[in-house]
Amino acid sequence: VSLSSVPCGKHTDNTMNPENHPTTTHSKVISHVFFTGTAKQGCAGPPLGLVDIGVSDIAYIFRISLPGIAKYQDKIKCEIQREGRVCIQGVVPEIAIPSDSGCLYRMQVQQLSPPGPFSITFNLPGQVDPRLFSPKFRADGIFEVVVVKLGVRIPTS
Repeated sequence: VSLSSVPCGKHTDNTMNPENHPTTTHSKVISHVFFTGTAKQGCAGPPLGLVDIGVSDIAYIFRISLPGIAKYQDKIKCEIQREGRVCIQGVVPEIAIPSDSGCLYRMQVQQLSPPGPFSITFNLPGQVDPRLFSPKFRADGIFEVVVVKLGVRIPTS
């Protein structure tokens, strides 16, 4: 993961809203899908770009849902600016699914984010020091970053 404080490229607000992504119904492929329990409360697949932001006295933490990207984390670019603007860019890879018979499957029903480039931009609640951050890409597809607030002195032990 590369992090920098360079201004991010163009972004549109619909990149953060998975409801704005086009959906396709393939009624001939899947006739019925039923959910129970906690699966019934959410959507069919984990959406790309859901953001949670936490605040402490000295830092902010943000977590972003990036399902299917963990193996390609070296291609994710995260830019943090002093005023608290964060831009994450990357590419959802096209993945062919092999079977035991040697066939490759191409997905007709796309419940996860479709392949291609993406950009997620949001603002933290305040200014930060973009040099003081700690990124971590978790195995569950969550990209987590802690960044220190601007002007805060970090206590030493």
